[in-house]
Order: sequence, then C-alpha cells, then structure tokens
Amino acid sequence: MPKSGVVACFHLPFDEKSHVDVDTPTMPRRMEETADDLFELPCACQNLRRVTRMVTRLYDEELRKAGLEITQFGLLTALAVVGEANQKRLSLGFALDSTTLTRTLALLEKRGWITVRRGTDRRERLFRLTPSGRQQISAGQPHWERAERQLKSQLGRTGWEKMRGIVAELTHAAAVF
Repeated sequence: MPKSGVVACFHLPFDEKSHVDVDTPTMPRRMEETADDLFELPCACQNLRRVTRMVTRLYDEELRKAGLEITQFGLLTALAVVGEANQKRLSLGFALDSTTLTRTLALLEKRGWITVRRGTDRRERLFRLTPSGRQQISAGQPHWERAERQLKSQLGRTGWEKMRGIVAELTHAAAVF
C-alpha cells in the first residue's frame, strides 16, 4: 500500500464491544509464550493455525493503537486496491467464510469506513471505501509497518523470503481442494 498524503487522520479508540476477532477470541492480549512453551503438533493444519493465531496477535497488538484489527485493515486495504467489490469477491479473495465477512463489513460500515450500494442484481451488495476509511488506513499504516518490521526482524531476510514462498505454495496447493 503506498503511503498516503493525508494530512489529517483520526484514531478511533479500540471498542471491546464492537470489535470482531477472527479465530482469536479466547487468546490472551499479550503473547506470553516462548518457543519452549510450544509443543510439537502432529499435522500441518494445526501448526499453520497456531502460527497464524500468533502472527495475528502481533499485528492486532500494533493495529489496536489505531482502533483496528488486522482483518479490518486487510479489508480496507483490499477495497483501496480494487475500488469496489461484492461480498463474494471479498470472500474468495480472503478465503474467508461469509458469516465472518458479513460481521466485519457491517462493523466497517457502521464506523463509516465503507459504503454499501446495491448492484445490478438487487441481491448483490457492492462495498467501497469512504474518505474516512482511507484516513483509517493512513492511521493504521505505521502500526502495520511496525508489525511487519518486527516479524521481518525475527525471520531475517532469508527467512522472510522463504516464508513468503512457502505461504504462496501452500495457498496454491490448498486452493485445489
């Protein structure tokens, strides 16, 4: 996401009642585990889910400072890239179930970060970023960058590149199912 020239941005406080957590509702706010606390898991799915929860926590801790979660930031930035999309396109692009996506989109609309209009088919709803949503991306961008830097620092350049390659391969392999 390119850096924005927005001069005035605002920060919304994190609202415990209206935030939408994906797959992390019972996890502690701060990551207290160490590598020694983690035990070997027998399958790829369990290992991937664990690492995803841990990485999500890292990004959520940073983005919370801008009143966002990584799922919200991801949807906002996706809409910034595509311009306008229906729920099916967003669901497929994120490989996210419709129920979770519906809740997150409703929250983004409630906060005024996206607008919704009917498509050519009256059942279709099209989502678009608002100026307020763009400001929220700008507010979250430095926090997202900090989380990225922290993860990159832990992995190192070679580890970062390997991770990206493996994730891409896993994504393509899983998409055939």
